[in-house]
Amino acid sequence: MSTIKSSFLVATILMLLLLDFTVDAQSSADVVFPLKRYGNIVPGTDITKALANAWKDACTSNRSSAIVIPGGIYKVKEGIFKGPCNSPIDFQLGGTLQAPKSLQGDNWITFEHIDRLTLSGEGVFDGQGKAASKKNDCHKHINCAQLPISLRFNFITNSIVKRITSLDSKNFHINVLGCNNLTFHNVNITAPENSPNTDGIHIGRSNRIAITMSKIATGDDCISLGDGSKQINITNVTCGPGHGISIGSLGRYTNEEPVEGVIVNNCTIINTTNGVRIKTWPASAASGTATNMQFLDIIMVNVSNPILIDQEYCPWNQCNRKIPSKIKISKVSFKNIRGSCATPVAIKLICSRHLPCDEVKVGDIDLTYNGINGPITSQCTNVRPIISGKQNPKICSSPYVVP
Repeated sequence: MSTIKSSFLVATILMLLLLDFTVDAQSSADVVFPLKRYGNIVPGTDITKALANAWKDACTSNRSSAIVIPGGIYKVKEGIFKGPCNSPIDFQLGGTLQAPKSLQGDNWITFEHIDRLTLSGEGVFDGQGKAASKKNDCHKHINCAQLPISLRFNFITNSIVKRITSLDSKNFHINVLGCNNLTFHNVNITAPENSPNTDGIHIGRSNRIAITMSKIATGDDCISLGDGSKQINITNVTCGPGHGISIGSLGRYTNEEPVEGVIVNNCTIINTTNGVRIKTWPASAASGTATNMQFLDIIMVNVSNPILIDQEYCPWNQCNRKIPSKIKISKVSFKNIRGSCATPVAIKLICSRHLPCDEVKVGDIDLTYNGINGPITSQCTNVRPIISGKQNPKICSSPYVVP
């Protein structure tokens, strides 16, 4: 290993150790609001009202505060924790919060308009989504019953979420909207492989979001970045099963904002339908851009589509593939990606014929396929990739086959 790489690795480890220390230090509050202060809090009871009252006291406190939820399983109908608050708050979850099995609507637990929030502990947010998975058909039908997202973070700044688990969400596990400087560290997300629309972490219209040292196993994208995602850093994430780590889909709606400054680094993707991908809709509702995106040092294990740019993304034939995408993709790097494929087409760079991709760099790719459906290959259209280092398979070695 070169001196530069060694130094980078040491710096990364020190950064993550510092992050652990910093988060633990932030959890030392001046005032503690134990949940037992707000009623007869015993496992199995509904603590919705007690949580609301504890949040009200913590949010209005002029000193840094902590809400402490003890071990055990508790029921919560819905939790909306709003700011702005007077001081930093540490929401410490030691037990399991359980959603109603029949809950519908947009959300279950929501944090919004809060600065300096720490959500920590070894606790679990249990969405109880297994019973609702048969009703989750929004990926097939526009007029579908709305199921709640387990955890919403709306307009959160300078905050961190650490060591929590999201289990069996009915819809997205975590949705991030309008946030700035928010970190997810050592987060665990779990749902069945066949649970639809259960994206692990979805980010939209947010800046400086980091996801580090986390494990995500779900039925949809492990991480998905919607429009307006800027300066996103995804490091040391293990993804699978699921649909991989995705930018997009983009271009379905009007007034979408640009995506720029995304780094996916040192991740492992296992038994997923996709590895790392950028996806945009054909027949886009409006023009848009996605630029400066890097996918570096990634291990693929039995992944069906390890490297993918798909500007003809059209699930369930809900669009017209004959009309090209209006999303301009540029400055993309796929570098040092290695491992195994579940299908012979390891790389697909399918760009818009209306706006071909620019400055797509592909270097040091080493992927293998040991199946019976032909030799490993790659497909390209409307792109001239800049190639360097090892090429296995050879880049753009086969003609693109239109679905």
